[in-house]
Amino acid sequence: MPIRNGAEYIQSLRGRSLRVFLFGELVEEPVDHPMIRPSINAVAETYDIAERDFEIASAQSSISGIRVNRFLHITENTMDLVNQNRMQRKLGQLTATCFQRCVGMDALNSLYSTTFEIDAKYKTNYHKRLIEFIKMVQEENLMIGGAMTDVKGDRSLSPSQQEDPDMFVHVVKRDSNGIYVSGAKAHQTGCINSHWIIVMPTMRLRQEDKEYAIVGAIPTNANGITYIYGRQSCDTRSMEGDLDAGNAKFSGQEAMIILDNVFIPNELIFMQGEVEFASMLVERFTCYHRRSYVCKTGLGDVLIGASAAIADYNGVANASHIKDKLVEMTHLNETIFSAGIASSYQAHKTASGNYQNDDMLANVCKHNVTRFPYEIARLAQDIAGGLMVTMPSEKDFRSPETGPILEKYLKGKKGISTENRVRILRLIENMTLGRNAVGYLTESMHGAGSPQAQRIQIARQMQLEYKKKLAKDIANVVEGESNELTQEQSEYFNRIFSAE
Repeated sequence: MPIRNGAEYIQSLRGRSLRVFLFGELVEEPVDHPMIRPSINAVAETYDIAERDFEIASAQSSISGIRVNRFLHITENTMDLVNQNRMQRKLGQLTATCFQRCVGMDALNSLYSTTFEIDAKYKTNYHKRLIEFIKMVQEENLMIGGAMTDVKGDRSLSPSQQEDPDMFVHVVKRDSNGIYVSGAKAHQTGCINSHWIIVMPTMRLRQEDKEYAIVGAIPTNANGITYIYGRQSCDTRSMEGDLDAGNAKFSGQEAMIILDNVFIPNELIFMQGEVEFASMLVERFTCYHRRSYVCKTGLGDVLIGASAAIADYNGVANASHIKDKLVEMTHLNETIFSAGIASSYQAHKTASGNYQNDDMLANVCKHNVTRFPYEIARLAQDIAGGLMVTMPSEKDFRSPETGPILEKYLKGKKGISTENRVRILRLIENMTLGRNAVGYLTESMHGAGSPQAQRIQIARQMQLEYKKKLAKDIANVVEGESNELTQEQSEYFNRIFSAE
């Protein structure tokens, strides 16, 4: 039976015998660990929203012929991409954290078009294999994780030049049934909460890197996989009660995946040695994934709301400078969303038939995300005040001796309970300094490529010669060459000016 809702999803994670290490110890059942469970709850919300708001969070699939969770859907038109963004913002509002499924969604879509083009050149059957895999996960309603980021070792060296070949995931052995891979993938979002992991190359590859040009699907509990859970700021608060956590129900998840001779059968291999297509896959994935960062606007909505609430609780909601800061926070948040949603609206059809969003605007969206959440967080802390980081613990509030003292001296505006004031302050702390600052801030900086990666992609599409010709034509500049506009236009301008 397919997974129907969040409760069934949580149940599906039990009894898988995963090798998960946290604080140096093997975790017996990750579902029941108090530090891990909030991240599972966040994924469960991606199942429940498909039941509550099926227009946004589900779609009719031509692959399986059924209505599927949008995180498993291959985009068939522009509105599929737009609805992904709408769903991502809504889930950000509902969880105020990373809900961990965007990587898998974007991996499936980028692989769909890339495998089609590999097959066209080499007469392989990767695309057919992928379609069968997609059909299976759609019918069973499974969670897919995407593993792209290798640990990389010496960044000045290519994969094949590394002293230790395991710095990048690579083939170590082949037989008639498939391949065996080893290596490690770093800071993998939601990997322990997934049913399947799709392993992909992390960068452009050369011919000598052929053994690293591997894409394949692996069950999360496959033999040879070890997970080492990532530490997050203030993460142990989830074991200390719900007040100090700030967001006790939801959190993100990152872990390192160690692959030690992990088997991938032939039918689940979607690239094997076609090095020239590694860059295509990476660029298409990052194009999808960088506009997926509109999810951060949902988190921004929550943080703006918390800032407005604490201003009200503190009795300063009508102060002009507070209103101005809330306006600025909203302006920055909507600027992120506008670039992401525009990238989706400016989509084009690939040779395979699915739709790819606009690359220039995707990179602009993600580049905004590397900056604006930090400023929104700074303004939230400004509005909140220093009490956000100097409050006593929940145990002090619950103590019969110190609790009444704190209740008296930490009271704000008349009619507002001290505990409610504390809860909002803890939420702001959680999102700007604590556990969920991982997803809102640092992930915003480095996820889907650090800022320089976006600047490189933007620079490739600037078309400065074309723009210089525009200026020279308007100014009647004559430099001895034809005064006609250069025909050099990027795909970005072609899509802008297309009649379609």
